[in-house]
Parts: sequence; structure tokens; C-alpha cells
Amino acid sequence: MKIQFIGGARTVTGSCYVLDTGRHQILIDCGMFQGNKELDQWNEQDFPFDPVKIAAVVLTHAHIDHSGLIPKLCKQGFAGSIIATHSTAELCSIMLPDSGHIQEAEAEWYNRKRRRRGRPEIKPLYTEEDARRCLSRFKGIPYDEYTEVVPGITIRMRDAGHILGSAIVEMWVKESEESGTCKLVFSGDLGSKRQAIVKDPAFIDEADYVFIESTYGDRLHGERVDRSEILGGIVRTIQEQGGNIIIPSFSVGRTQEIIYELSELLHKGKIAPLPVFVDSPLAIEATRIFRRNQEVFDEESQQYLRQGVDPLSFPGLQFVESVEESQRLNRVVSGTIIISSSGMCEAGRIKHHLKHHLWRPKSHIVFVGYQAQGTLGRRIVDGAKRVRIFGEDIKVSAQIHNIEGFSAHADQAGLLEWLAGFVRQPKKVFIVHGEEDVSLHFAKIVNETLGLDAHVPYRFETVTYGEAIEVTAHVLAEKEQSELPSGLAHALENVKLASLEVQNILQSQALSSAQKQEVLERLAACVEALEQMAQDCEV
Repeated sequence: MKIQFIGGARTVTGSCYVLDTGRHQILIDCGMFQGNKELDQWNEQDFPFDPVKIAAVVLTHAHIDHSGLIPKLCKQGFAGSIIATHSTAELCSIMLPDSGHIQEAEAEWYNRKRRRRGRPEIKPLYTEEDARRCLSRFKGIPYDEYTEVVPGITIRMRDAGHILGSAIVEMWVKESEESGTCKLVFSGDLGSKRQAIVKDPAFIDEADYVFIESTYGDRLHGERVDRSEILGGIVRTIQEQGGNIIIPSFSVGRTQEIIYELSELLHKGKIAPLPVFVDSPLAIEATRIFRRNQEVFDEESQQYLRQGVDPLSFPGLQFVESVEESQRLNRVVSGTIIISSSGMCEAGRIKHHLKHHLWRPKSHIVFVGYQAQGTLGRRIVDGAKRVRIFGEDIKVSAQIHNIEGFSAHADQAGLLEWLAGFVRQPKKVFIVHGEEDVSLHFAKIVNETLGLDAHVPYRFETVTYGEAIEVTAHVLAEKEQSELPSGLAHALENVKLASLEVQNILQSQALSSAQKQEVLERLAACVEALEQMAQDCEV
């Protein structure tokens, strides 16, 4: 039996693992890479396996970094079942077509520029129709029941407490009649305890090998009461002093949790009523799916429902569906909350709201989720003074808040608590789904604190299980060197020399604020122009 790490290895996104028993190959997740341009390019690469030979996909949850390449997989010949919880299958029915729509829109945006330059058009990774076609392959199953995926592989989905329908996968693998059974456990994305709406993560008694996420493996979240108080304090500030609150939020899970928290603050009288706009068609559809799956809500939410209180609704909450309605929000300068996607500010309506509010000193931008490296959200959280949105240089004058307590991911303490819950300790723990330095740090903590053998795999690394576990040595592929045309190489050398000259001048002279700003704006314009030209070039 072998497992190869295709994604989610020393990076947060692109979760995908191939299990090969010799008789069958199955995937655990098939996620899209998200973040910087290099990660985006990984989505375009051929799968390092034959999609036709994959017998089934076991999907931990609906987030695009776990499910987003399923339409591409089907498009390239996969014809098996996609096994997920019922709620995950329902959420994928809106999220994957939405992802396909985004792929088409981005391709069209680039193609308009390419047509003007006489360049060949590019094709989207997959279309909305491609995504809809793959939905027939989904097979929804309940939590806590045993399901045979293929002969020799049985799974049980346990609640991961991350988003609606998210699952920890217990997997029993029997390679042949003569061999014993090996138990693998894939954590998926583990949720924080006492998170709104969803239940706490289930604890697992035993496993031979565990694959655990490490998104927040190097830090601790604030307590839920703290995050609620912080959010309530920001709301009271705009109600007293003016301004709007802009919340970049993931459409599935985080938006519903924010609605829940605002509902609680209102019912407890900690904030006065105010208009709250959910400006994301996907979030609106996801909220409807949440309401249809109330049977899997946690006990606190169930108690509200028994009292006749809808935890996903309150006076003043408004759902914005049309583009025209969204655009009208940009004229509202005070007294409202706008919740919009995407959560990392890379696409969607949130970019328009940031463009209209980042420069306003009374505006509050409230981040309530993980911001991947290379994203606009990460640059703002890290303190960027200026950002470029839709080709325009925007000064960051708004008040920036990052409430990590809202994270749907367990923090370091939560991850360690979950690992410590194994009665029979695993032989080895694989640390996945985390930035490289975070995963390495968490592996060290796991080893020192729990005494477990922890390993951080590289992308494409293969693990073979037998009498003893064997980890295939991973050799980082050297970057392919290609000779540039002589004129271009000479021009790039001149750019390098000019850059050094600019550095020398900046170090030797004091500049006024206006001069500094002029330098920043001109450099940003140069970088943007070079990036656009590089994108338009043919390989």
C-alpha cells in the first residue's frame, strides 16, 4: 500500500492524497491550490496520476481547497463515485459551479487583453457546465456509518466541526485476504471547539497512521467570548463615531458564523440594531443549505431553534443578490456592516468594497479567517500601507482588525488535544495542510509534547506501508533553465542595474513624504506593467 502527497504538503491549499493498494487507487480530497501565482499555475499542471484509473474520491468537506479540482478530474476521465457527507454533497452543488463560473470569468478577462494584442486565447481550467456535470458522481452518506468505498477499503465519516458537513475520515484498508487491516485517519480540516452552529470535532480512539492538518499549528486563538466582545466593540464604535464595517468572509461556514454572532449580540442587547448586508450570491445559497440541514447543528443552535429563534436571521439582515444592489452599497458611507466574499480578498465583490473603503479612516476592515501567503488579504493583515485593486493604487487608511478567534480551524492547543485523544497511539503522524515553517514547527511540538513520530511530507513524496513504513526520499526538482532571447536577457540586466541604482539613491538621500509616495506609485506601476506583459507572452 502506498500514499502519495499531491497537495496540502508544506502548503495550506490543494489538499489531495492518492492511496494505492495495488488493486485500487482512490483519492482523499482533490483540492485547488490558492494563493500566489506559482500555486495558481499548479492547478494547470497535469495530474501526476491517471484520472481514469482512480476508482473513487473520498471528500472531507466542500471548501474549494479540498474539492476545487474535482471538475477537472472528471473532465479528464474520472468515472467513479465521489463519497462525502450529505451536507458536503449539497454544498458542492453550489460551490463547484460557482468556481467554474469564476474560472470562465477570469479567462475572459485575460482574453479581452490578449485579443487586443493579437494573442491566442487561453481556456478556463473548467467551466460552470463542467462542474455541473460532475455533480451526478456525488454519493452522500451519513456521519458515523461504515461505507465500503471499493473492495478492501471501508470508511466512516466523523464530524470534524469545521463547516457544515465536514468530516474526519476513518479508513480501514485490507490489501488482500491474507493481509491484516491497516487503519488510516485523515483529519480533514479540524474545527475549533465551541464554534457556532457546528458540533465540536469528534475524537478518534485508534489509528495506525494519522494525517493531520496544521493551518494554525504555531499559534493560539482568542476565546470565543473575546472574539464576540471584539466584534461587538467594533460595531459600537461605528454606531457612535460613524463609518462602515467591511468583513471579507468565506461564503460557506464563516459567513453563517458571523451572522450567528451578530444575532447573539443583538439578542443580548450588546449592540443596537443596524443594517447588515450579505453581499455574496454563494453565501446566500449556502445559508439556505444550512437552514435545510439543521439536524446536524450543535446543541446551542438546536436550543435556539426549540425556542423559536432562528440563529441565522435577525432584524436588519439583508441579502444582496444582484450586481446593481451590490454597487449601491458603495454609496453608503456610514452605519452598516457589509459581509462579502472572497474571504482572502482575491476575487468577487469584496474587492469593490475594499476599493471604496480602505482609504476611509473611519472604515473598519475586519478579517475573520485565514489569509494565505500571496493574497490581497494577507498583504493587508501584514500591514501594507498601499495596495493595488483593479489597477488602482489604494492607500490603506482604514482601521484593520484580525480576529483569529473566529477561525474555523483548530489552533495548536486544539490540534494537540485531538491527537492526545487517541487511546492507541498511531505509529506515525503526517503533518499536512500548513505553510512549511508552521508544519515543521508543529511536527516538533507533536514529537516533544506527545512523543509521537511526526513527519512533514514534501509534495509528490510517496509513503509505502509494509513490514516497516518506508518514506521515499524526496528530491526537489531543479528549476528548468531556459535560455532567454538575447535582447530580453540584456533588457532584464538593465532593469537589475537600474534597480540597484534606485536603491543607492534611496539610501543616500532623505525624501519627503510626497517624494516617497511618488517613488512607491511609480515602482508599483512598473511592476504591474511588467507582470501584465509577462502574462501576455506565449511560452
